[in-house]
Amino acid sequence: MTAYLVATLTVVAIATLAGLALNLQWGLGGLVNFGLFGFYMLGAYIAALLTVQGVPPLLALAAAMAGVAAVSAASSLISVRLSEDYLAIVTLGFAECLRLVISYEGWLTRGMLGVTGIARPFQELWPRDLADTGFLAIALLAVVAVYVILEVLARSPFGRLVRATRDDPGVVEALGKSVLGVRVRVFAVGGAILGLAGSLHAFYYTYIDPTQFGPIITAYAFMVVVIGGRGSNRGVLVSAFTLVFLLEGSRFLIDYIPGLGASDLAAIRLCLVGVGLVALLIFKPDGFGREPRSVLADQTSPRV
Repeated sequence: MTAYLVATLTVVAIATLAGLALNLQWGLGGLVNFGLFGFYMLGAYIAALLTVQGVPPLLALAAAMAGVAAVSAASSLISVRLSEDYLAIVTLGFAECLRLVISYEGWLTRGMLGVTGIARPFQELWPRDLADTGFLAIALLAVVAVYVILEVLARSPFGRLVRATRDDPGVVEALGKSVLGVRVRVFAVGGAILGLAGSLHAFYYTYIDPTQFGPIITAYAFMVVVIGGRGSNRGVLVSAFTLVFLLEGSRFLIDYIPGLGASDLAAIRLCLVGVGLVALLIFKPDGFGREPRSVLADQTSPRV
């Protein structure tokens, strides 16, 4: 049971990082990224391929973050000419292109065979029986660090500029600020976090192949942000733990409901998530959290 709890918490930590990245890009920046899974996948492959070539895991992780940040920034250059709906389609297509390249360019990525023998960072610091627990500690530290950085960023002048760009880019341009520059930086920072999340995915499983990555990763990230509340990093933390534990905890229903098969259980788990999401949107449409706002905004906002 302890091993299962450690594994679940590790998955929660990685999912939280993906949710925090999307919350920055979509929640604060208003940039819909349906291709999140592609950037996540790219981070995992950069870290994995460098690690198996003998690069220290920490350096591989840093390279993955930098590489995904650069690719994300490049992909955001088209955002200034696209509305929210079209940007979502383009990012999804971009991610599918990444997936196809990784899946079929075997000379570069080992294709559908996957990458094996991925070393974990700091794995020599603890005994073999505590390896997963030690990795969980690293993942949780990464979540805390990213959360603190994003909270500081959200309350900084740049964070206010990001929200202003989301709400009314025309006003931002009238004030002499570059909307494209803001969007590039938001996509780059979010991409770096996705590179971190993908790297931790590769390090945790020590084996990756293209079948591990798909649009379902993007769907879960959007659910985390919607449940937590757009723009609220604290809400993302709460919703990630709630969602993943609901999915994982529901596995035990098969032990308590006679005649329940594996296919029935999978359907019930998805129904539970769907019903919970609909109920939340009805009774708490703004999610668990609330995005940071200035004291002046709170004082001048209308009260109902």
